[in-house]
Amino acid sequence: MSELGDLLRAKRAVASVEALPFPSSGRRRVPGLRRDEVALLAGVSVDYYTRLEQGRETNPSAQVLDALAHSLDLTVDERRYAYGLARIAWVPDLAESPASASASVDATLARLMERWPGAACFVLDPLLDIVAMNRLATNLFRPFSPTRNLVEMVFLDPEGRTFYVDWERAATGCVANLRATSGLYAGTARRKELLDRLTAGSEFFAQLWAAHEVVPKTHDQKTLRHPDVGEFVIDFDAFEVSAMPGHQLVVYGAEPASPSERAFQELSQLPATSRDDLVTG
Repeated sequence: MSELGDLLRAKRAVASVEALPFPSSGRRRVPGLRRDEVALLAGVSVDYYTRLEQGRETNPSAQVLDALAHSLDLTVDERRYAYGLARIAWVPDLAESPASASASVDATLARLMERWPGAACFVLDPLLDIVAMNRLATNLFRPFSPTRNLVEMVFLDPEGRTFYVDWERAATGCVANLRATSGLYAGTARRKELLDRLTAGSEFFAQLWAAHEVVPKTHDQKTLRHPDVGEFVIDFDAFEVSAMPGHQLVVYGAEPASPSERAFQELSQLPATSRDDLVTG
């Protein structure tokens, strides 16, 4: 037996017979689907599927695993787990439903972000569209023209070269992060449209994109210049949002009792900026 086989058996036992897209007949000795039904749904032979469940086949392809996941209606977490058991790199199926990447942030996460009044928090999708911000982040990005995409803010908005004191370093890191995350959208119209806009609008972006540097956002320090509070230093950390595959929660903070923290306090006291004025689309 194997853990993957155990998972397949457990999920087969609770799969809905009523959801089958073909007629099913014969007496059922146990609940759920039969092996031949799962095999038919996944497009594999009954013998192959049986060997998977019994642990005699331990190297299924990503294509087979994906078909089985669809057949057994596995959740995103269950799919990730199944891929891990098979020692295959798991990639969320965002290309088939790109709209899902801009889904609303969970209310619990949104409340958590608002409970950090001393930190600027925002959520990025795989194309670095900003899908949620807390109040401090909204005030932080106040100088930029309305947009939804962080890369466009850096390269296409003139404010970007003033806002990021070391603009070239910030721009280089931004493109490397886009390379690391946007592969989830490879081949989609949405990714192509964004890259076309950026390439046409910035020769430096085109140069950096062609270099194929792949460095995900994790932790770093930046110096920012804001028209309302002046120049200050922030530390940032980026965290994967497990409930939203490919999304990152980015948290900008400042050293306690530093001039940068005082600048953040001044930003937090500014009148609230409507999120709709900044994040559009």
